[in-house]
Amino acid sequence: MNNQKRSAALITGGATRLGLAFSNLLARMNYDIALHYNGSVDAASVAKKNIEKLGVSCTLFQADLSSSDPTDLVSEVVSRYPNIKILVNSASVYDAASIANTSLKILEKQFAVNIFAPFMLTKAFANTFLQNSDTEGQVINILDNKVAFQQYSYAAYLLSKKSLADFTKIAAIEFAPKIRVNAIAPGVILPGDQRTSDYLAWRVEGIPLKKQGKVEDLLKAMQYIINSNFITGQILTVDGGEGINHQGLNAEQFNGQSDQDT
Repeated sequence: MNNQKRSAALITGGATRLGLAFSNLLARMNYDIALHYNGSVDAASVAKKNIEKLGVSCTLFQADLSSSDPTDLVSEVVSRYPNIKILVNSASVYDAASIANTSLKILEKQFAVNIFAPFMLTKAFANTFLQNSDTEGQVINILDNKVAFQQYSYAAYLLSKKSLADFTKIAAIEFAPKIRVNAIAPGVILPGDQRTSDYLAWRVEGIPLKKQGKVEDLLKAMQYIINSNFITGQILTVDGGEGINHQGLNAEQFNGQSDQDT
């Protein structure tokens, strides 16, 4: 199929980790791939070759979302793929720091990449799509199941992702019915390389289903969102129930109290 007719998808952070998995999934679903990356030059080059083996087109787009204008990226993508139908906001930065230890630089970086860029990318995508297409478009934001928590050790990161969760719902209302906007919130699925086996075992103990998720679980979630045209403004949490595991303190759990005091 000519790439002017085939639908295309833009995936930010699409060269590594979950972004790469989403890029490959959409390629297998017969979308041409606009693959955004920042510093992962070699990984992006390998990803492009592998995606093209799936029979679709793949073009690389480099941009530092913490400092460049995200709308420029959309303009470049549209000039190459005018039939773009899906935007996946997957690029993310993740720096641990409590409120007391958060510098202005950390705060600005988390918000620039994790919410300002998706905000402006969605705006540019929607403005272009609504002017030029008679079909349905989609935006899928990648969150974190931490949005259900109040983990101040990741204050700036968590606030930026919570903002992206609210943005998902606001954008879904504004851009309906032509554009559906949803989100996926992964749990313990693809931890960083620095995470030890002891750490993962400890995390799994806090998951009701008592197991680590798989990348395939997220791909199924994305396929479901893409193929379900009666869903918008939703956050699909894929975390084995970790995000709802909040019982709170109660008397029955307090061993230091007598029966009379409960």
